[in-house]
Amino acid sequence: MAGLRYALVLVAALLTGSMAGSCADAEDYPARPVRIIVPFGPGGPADVVARQIGSILQESLGQPFVVENRTGAGGVIGTLEVAKATADGYTLLMMSNTQTANESLVPQRKYELMRDLTPIASLNTSDLVIVVHPSVQAKTLQDFIALAKAQPGKLNYASSGQGTPYHMAGELFKAMAGIDVMHVPYRNSGEARSGVIGGQVQMMIDAVPAMAANVAENQVRALATTGKVRSAVLPNVPTVIEAGVPGYEATIWLGLMAPAGTPKPIIDKLNTAVSAAIRRPDVEKLWAAQGAVPMPMTPDEFDRFLRADIVKWADVVKRLDKTQ
Repeated sequence: MAGLRYALVLVAALLTGSMAGSCADAEDYPARPVRIIVPFGPGGPADVVARQIGSILQESLGQPFVVENRTGAGGVIGTLEVAKATADGYTLLMMSNTQTANESLVPQRKYELMRDLTPIASLNTSDLVIVVHPSVQAKTLQDFIALAKAQPGKLNYASSGQGTPYHMAGELFKAMAGIDVMHVPYRNSGEARSGVIGGQVQMMIDAVPAMAANVAENQVRALATTGKVRSAVLPNVPTVIEAGVPGYEATIWLGLMAPAGTPKPIIDKLNTAVSAAIRRPDVEKLWAAQGAVPMPMTPDEFDRFLRADIVKWADVVKRLDKTQ
């Protein structure tokens, strides 16, 4: 009996010590620079937002948050790097719909999102815009659909890579509009954007914040936006639904994750700091001008959101497989 009591006391002491250690870690965190891995190229929404949020977190938490781009394989390479990193809060992942879509699109990847990473916080969401090069003989979305149907397989569209939100939005549009347009994956958003601006590809679906300036400068022609309502940044551009494809909707959202096993007090501390950052009036104003809306969530809420999004894209992939 005495031995049992001793064992119980020892377990309690170990648990108490572990909890105290975790709390101390959270109080001291961060004690050195933190890396934010962006698995996409420079200049895209994920890269831009990572740098914005990193700068604010540096102010509030007192250590540099250094953005590092790790591109390749549609976001898989950078995501895997974070999944394998030490779970101490010093390596974070800037992620998007790409990661949830890849769960069904890339079965051979060497990680599982919800097993190998843990949610920290969601950041924002923004609509996409369908644009064409000015040389394309299509003034409206219906014109483009008619042109594509008249020339099946002859037109093409750019994306920043296999499995990215832009690729998935394009494939969903093809399926729902009943057209055959060739997908041309680039290594990152900047190269894909250059491709459509330069006329190497005819069409692209890109984030409103990233493409709005090019629309204003007439480098591309906007045919439709992808939200349920018109974009405040491009109010004269109809939605895809208005333009004649009922039920179509596609957006891009961004969030932060950490390696699985990262202490919960650190996750909670980061979530509190991120939530405060995206609620700042200057951030809300900046994002509103770009067509992005803050999307604050607790870690548990973001976890449920991610799991639902994985199911959503799995259903889309099944639908697309049946049409190909």
